[in-house]
Amino acid sequence: MVSSLQSITANEFIGTAILVLIGCGIGALGSLNKSLGFGAGNWMLTAFGWGMAVFVGASVAWESGAHLNPAVTVALAMTGNVAWSATPYYFLGEFAGALVGGLLVYIVYKKQFDDHDEVHTTGSIFYTKPGVRSLGWNTVSEAVATFVLVYWIIQQAPWQPSVEGEAPNLGNIGLGYAGVAFAVIAIGAGLGGATGYAINPARDLGPRIAYALLPLHGKEKIDWGYAWVPIVGPILGAVAAALLYGLNY
Repeated sequence: MVSSLQSITANEFIGTAILVLIGCGIGALGSLNKSLGFGAGNWMLTAFGWGMAVFVGASVAWESGAHLNPAVTVALAMTGNVAWSATPYYFLGEFAGALVGGLLVYIVYKKQFDDHDEVHTTGSIFYTKPGVRSLGWNTVSEAVATFVLVYWIIQQAPWQPSVEGEAPNLGNIGLGYAGVAFAVIAIGAGLGGATGYAINPARDLGPRIAYALLPLHGKEKIDWGYAWVPIVGPILGAVAAALLYGLNY
């Protein structure tokens, strides 16, 4: 059992690191003025790119069920698809992977960061910010967007880890993890404009801490007073999704 739990952490770590590396990498691509993709970024590219980042990361982490998101882990535990005793191993992999993914973005784009003439604006590459700062409403926005994602996911449950190398159980969807990618793209396109749709506590906190650790001179001052919103909001949305699911099933 210990080996299995360690495998969960390892798979979630790798999958979440890839998710954040690709997702935050899209921000670096369009924002850093020495990037070959500078100026090419737009909101739909962001939504599509994060969706594809979810697809790649989840496909890599299939053996653990590919949560990549503490909010998803909480909801699946509430609905009986994951043992509560396993959730710390999921959380460890998710948050650690997100932190490392953020650091890898810096490594990939180090020379572009070094030559960027507006370092004080680089925080948004790593973590989310609201369009209008209102902590209560920002929390509601994150909760609603996460509710949509998590309810969609648990409707497809069980998303159980594989057994002895067998293919993962992807529930009732034919598209597998590509279906999750489409859901994330839809959420980004329709609901992302209020807060930047973290919809994942690890996705925001991990890169936020990574940015705080980066050796960038003149970098943006992190709004730690907002950092709890993309943690609490997604968890509330996930809990609401699990409770509603429980009423219907």
